[in-house]
Amino acid sequence: MTNKLINWLLFIALCVIWGSSFILMKGGMNRLTAYQVASIRILSAGLVLIPFARKALREVPKQKMFIVFLSGFLGSFFPAYLFCIAETKIDSSLAGILNALTPLFTILIGIAFFQLKARSIQIIGVTVGFIGLCLLMANTGKVRFENLSYTALVLLATFLYGINVNLVGRHMQGIGSMNIAALAFVFLIIPCICILYITGYFALPLTSTPVILSTLASAVLGIMGTAVASVIFYMLVKRAGTLFASMVTYGIPFVAVLWGVWGGEVITPVQVGCLAVILIGVYLVNKKSLH
Repeated sequence: MTNKLINWLLFIALCVIWGSSFILMKGGMNRLTAYQVASIRILSAGLVLIPFARKALREVPKQKMFIVFLSGFLGSFFPAYLFCIAETKIDSSLAGILNALTPLFTILIGIAFFQLKARSIQIIGVTVGFIGLCLLMANTGKVRFENLSYTALVLLATFLYGINVNLVGRHMQGIGSMNIAALAFVFLIIPCICILYITGYFALPLTSTPVILSTLASAVLGIMGTAVASVIFYMLVKRAGTLFASMVTYGIPFVAVLWGVWGGEVITPVQVGCLAVILIGVYLVNKKSLH
C-alpha cells in the first residue's frame, strides 16, 4: 500500500468520524447541556486513553510536554465547548461553512508564525474547496445569519484549530500520534469532571433512560470523534502535511450528504457538482503537499 493511498484512507476515515459527530452531539443535547456534552466528550476520550498515558510519559521528551498539553486545549478542549454552545443557537449549515475556514486559518497562521511555505497551487486548492463548500451549503437553503455572536464562537474554534494544526506539524514530528493524544486528553480529565460537577450533571437522574442515552451519545462522540479521530489526525498531519490535514473540514459535507440520503433526503445534481468542486480543491492541495 502506497503512502499516498494510506494518507487518503486516513483522510476519509476522519471525514466519516467527524462528519457523523453532529448526530451524536444532537443526541447528547436532548437531555444534557452543551457544557455537559462537551465535558463528557473530552472525559470519555481521556478515560479511553489512560492505558497509553504511562508509556507516553516515558517516551515524550520533557521539553515537549507543554506543547502536547497546549495541543489538547487548542485542538479539542476549547473547540468542543465552543461548537456545542454555538450550535444551540445557529443553523448547522452555517456552522459547517464556518468550520471550513480551518484550512484558511491554517495557511494564514502558518505563514505568519510558523514559517509555512504554502505554494500558490495549495492556496488555490483551499480557496476552490471553500467556494465549493459555500455553494453546497447555500444550495440547502438553510443558511441564516442570525445570532452572530454565536457564529463568532465557531470562528474562534476554527482559529484554534489552525493554530493546533501548525503546532503539531512544526513541533511534534518526532512524537508518536498515540502518545500525543494520550497525554493531551488524560491531562484534561480533571477539568472536565470539575465542569460536570459545577453544571449539575451528577445531580441529574443518571439512571433514567433519557439521561443514559444522552450520556452514551456524548461518550461515543468522545471515544470516536475525539480520541480515535485525534490519533488519526495527528498521524495525517505528520504524514501528509498541515494543509492537507486541515482540508478534512471540506470532506465532512460528503458524510453529511450520506446521512441525509439515509434519512430520506433527495440529492440534487447541483449538490453533486458542488461536492466535485470540493474534491478538486482537496486534490490541488494534496498534489503538492504529499511527497
